Amino acid sequence: MSTRTTVLWVPDWPVVAAVAALEVPAHLPAAVLAGQRVSAVNALARLEGVRRGMRRRQAQGCCPELELLPADDARDVRMFEPVAMAAETVVAGLEVVRPGLLLLPAGGASRYHGSEDALAERLVEAVAQGTGHECAVGTADGLLAAVVAARIGAWVPPGGSPQFLASRPMTELAFAAVTQEGSGQVDELVDLLHRLGLRRLGQLAALPSADVHARFGRLGVWAHLLARGDDERPPVRRRPEADLDVSTELDPPVDRVDTATFAGRRLAEDLHAMLVARGLTCGRLEIAARTDEGVDLVRVWRTDLGGWGGLSPSRITDRIRWQLESWLTTTAVTTARSRRLDARTRRQSSADLAAATGPEAPEWDPHPEDTPSVTLVRLSVTALDVAPAGVEQGRLWGGPSGGDLRAHRVLDRVQSIVGGSGLLTATVQGGRDVREQVHLRPWGDQSDPERPLDRPWPGRLPAPAPATVLPEPESVQVHDAAGAPVVLDARAGFSGVPTWVVWGAGRRSRVTGWAGPWLLMSRWWAQDQAGPAVVRGHVQMTFDDEPAALLTATPTGWACEARYD
Repeated sequence: MSTRTTVLWVPDWPVVAAVAALEVPAHLPAAVLAGQRVSAVNALARLEGVRRGMRRRQAQGCCPELELLPADDARDVRMFEPVAMAAETVVAGLEVVRPGLLLLPAGGASRYHGSEDALAERLVEAVAQGTGHECAVGTADGLLAAVVAARIGAWVPPGGSPQFLASRPMTELAFAAVTQEGSGQVDELVDLLHRLGLRRLGQLAALPSADVHARFGRLGVWAHLLARGDDERPPVRRRPEADLDVSTELDPPVDRVDTATFAGRRLAEDLHAMLVARGLTCGRLEIAARTDEGVDLVRVWRTDLGGWGGLSPSRITDRIRWQLESWLTTTAVTTARSRRLDARTRRQSSADLAAATGPEAPEWDPHPEDTPSVTLVRLSVTALDVAPAGVEQGRLWGGPSGGDLRAHRVLDRVQSIVGGSGLLTATVQGGRDVREQVHLRPWGDQSDPERPLDRPWPGRLPAPAPATVLPEPESVQVHDAAGAPVVLDARAGFSGVPTWVVWGAGRRSRVTGWAGPWLLMSRWWAQDQAGPAVVRGHVQMTFDDEPAALLTATPTGWACEARYD
């Protein structure tokens, strides 16, 4: 099914928010950096060739004067709150998909304002006047078609979304992702579809739904629905179950984000426990607060995938914290208070105000800078779009139908049979080689790893990390083009260029590329029973007929330590 949906999109919002918060000059190319990769860029940076997903050095190589700004989800939400409030002056019932993207059902709103074009004009005007930001508005059947329409300035007639999306590139699926993590998963799916020869959304939509589910799982079904112009979860639909609500009175009232978040954490745990106890999932969260002046602040958030797996207490708490930071700022408080002004006073023109107060009186300012901070007296969280958990199809990887919860119960049962140390979980810890970085601990044990991950660890292998570490190193031989063995000398390096690798069964693979060696001498100050520690050289190699591998060279021979996907 699909719903006529209107989307309000502020281009490059993470960059816009970061530039405004950090007071970066608007005429400079800028990008937001998440880890070591670019997650968002502005128009000036795109003109220089900077693209989302680039590494830091690659982006700086394209544009040396690029301003790299840190990613901050809480900042993006806080800065976006005035935009949402400005849009609510035109139409109520907005949903925040992510900071920079709002959506609403277009049917009732367009009829009220006269047409879809009139609704779009009112939204653009309200956001521009209220916040000074430029935005784009698109309307179509389904979320993805509406987002694409807003981004390219196209008009999609009713029933025309499948035809409109058919010729669009597969990469535009990422426009409908809710979180940065979800965007990364969508990028991986798009890369897989490209390798299978599917490059247009119409090619994906033409596939049978059952085959897509069997091959690509839950994420593939989501992409298939959007490519057809349908919605997995429309903005408004019939609710088969009553909404679940948890609330608390803040006594004494609070005006600090950390204090309010502490109360929100208890609400998140109570709400999650109610969902689990009733066997329910929810598609949206409504976060509401009341100030000491009687102002009600309400915002609706979409969940990642709904259900227990994607809606943990920590994720609910994150949304509560982000929203509280948005409300407990001067901009948000001033906007909310201005709505409570007397209607007759707000309709007076500036000329009437000047006549009433005299020619020398200052002009009325609805946003005074000295507005005191808001104080909250009540906080509530409501689970919307509640549905039985059993009606949602599970998936092999776990997911929103309680797969994680059931897996935890099974693991607890297995541990009770085999003993506390019989069931181990692997976590990443500090270290220099791939084996040192694997920390095994009993299931449920929350002890810290032996080697802290936040230490420098000089000599550590560079990224990317291998996908699979072999249980035991596999002995191999490395030869140069003439067939002579390649040996490692700690001072001179390799005796030749690695060209062939001979595996244990005598099978040979041609080396197509290699990087290294990265030399490492662990515990050089100590000696073991075999004598002093020797120098090891780690080498990353790619082959013509084998997955890439991490090889270790010592003066006595070679071994394969791990494999890359």
